[in-house]
Amino acid sequence: MNWFKNAFLVRPRLYIAAAVGLIIAIVLPAHLAPTQRALIGWNVAVYAYLLLVMVEMAPRMSSDDVQRLAAREDENAVAVLVIVSIAAIASIAAIVLELATARAPNQPASLGHILLAGVTVVGAWALIPTLFAMHYARLYYASPDDQRALAFPEQNPQPDFWDFLYFSFTIAVASQTSDIALRGSTARRAALAQSVLSFFFNASILALSINIAAGLVNPGS
Repeated sequence: MNWFKNAFLVRPRLYIAAAVGLIIAIVLPAHLAPTQRALIGWNVAVYAYLLLVMVEMAPRMSSDDVQRLAAREDENAVAVLVIVSIAAIASIAAIVLELATARAPNQPASLGHILLAGVTVVGAWALIPTLFAMHYARLYYASPDDQRALAFPEQNPQPDFWDFLYFSFTIAVASQTSDIALRGSTARRAALAQSVLSFFFNASILALSINIAAGLVNPGS
């Protein structure tokens, strides 16, 4: 019980979002397939988490606030990142399965399945760089003052959360770093992991888009 209490206090947004998603998945109508229920619950959890993060970060947290947040979320940060990333990849696999099983003979996938696929892919894609942004903030403020994990172009940088989001989403979009340089093997390993995940998601989005378009244009295929 103490472990759960401490974990909740460290990452309340993550656990609140997960609880909301789980409740939604349970109370959904029984006629929905298990894959659909799981995907809808997953999407509710993902978007609830992203909303909670943006609400907290939107007032433009100062560098001191980001440093305190990064220090607070330091415990088991890598394990949480790995688990959520695996779950995001599993959601893409579930989408592929859902589209494959939902398509009746000589019929394209329904609009509902297409929307569920699109919402799931977009949410999973946005979740990964958001989590990595927090990870980069933790790495930055945990590193020595004279050898920060990320080297910003300013003389005396005081990066806030939006700076780390900028760096993380640049990797997600372009699979390369921005004007912010990496220092140290730990930061480079994190950027490598995010680059590989981003490539996977970008390729998945392209493949799903082609698959859906092909089904709409040629329903009998």
